[in-house]
Amino acid sequence: MFDYLANPSRFIRLSNRLFMPICIITVICLAYGLYLGLFSSPADYQQGDTVRIIYIHVPAAWLALFGYVGLGLCGLFYIVWRHPLADIAARAIAPVGAVFAFLTLITGALWGKPMWGAWWVWDARLTSMLILFFFYLGVIALANGFDRPERGSRPAALLAMVGVINVPIVKFSVDWWNTLHQPASLLRSGGPAIDSSMLTPLILMLIGAHGYFIIVVILRMRALLAERRLAAMRLRSGA
Repeated sequence: MFDYLANPSRFIRLSNRLFMPICIITVICLAYGLYLGLFSSPADYQQGDTVRIIYIHVPAAWLALFGYVGLGLCGLFYIVWRHPLADIAARAIAPVGAVFAFLTLITGALWGKPMWGAWWVWDARLTSMLILFFFYLGVIALANGFDRPERGSRPAALLAMVGVINVPIVKFSVDWWNTLHQPASLLRSGGPAIDSSMLTPLILMLIGAHGYFIIVVILRMRALLAERRLAAMRLRSGA
């Protein structure tokens, strides 16, 4: 499967077929999820309307983790198997994942201020998410910090693989340490601990956010492939 998709032409053909269906599903889920989350779901009896930040905060956090796992896999494929698209995919994923990690930190601060009385606390979940954001920035800096792009691919891939260690720390920090952050409410033994009136819009927002992530990564990969093809054409014409 990976060998098949490693061909840029095959990737473009497959992405062309999948792009529009993903766009349609994404728009429907985000629009309906936002409507239910903002106007239909009830306010929390303790947090009031502040709880509605959950519909942005949780999808952003999931995408920050999901994106870095993808980044680490791309690094592995590039280092071990030298897949042609692995470097392209990593360069496409890193900025998008960094934005979601930053959005997680911002929405977390907006949610934490009225709940905890502070914009920031050195909580295990918050601190590990901040470290994940720095890993994203490090990968971006290494990938683009050389005069020739290919020179930054290997160190960026190595850092991406190392940073995967932090992903389970972010996920399980609320279980391993005594933190202010609430424990898992969706992926937990015994099923979700959220009422269906909040669970439905949250799941819709999660699906829509993942679709948006895929759409942006596909667009960025197409742009990067076009740039490399253009650079190769210029080199051939110059020679």
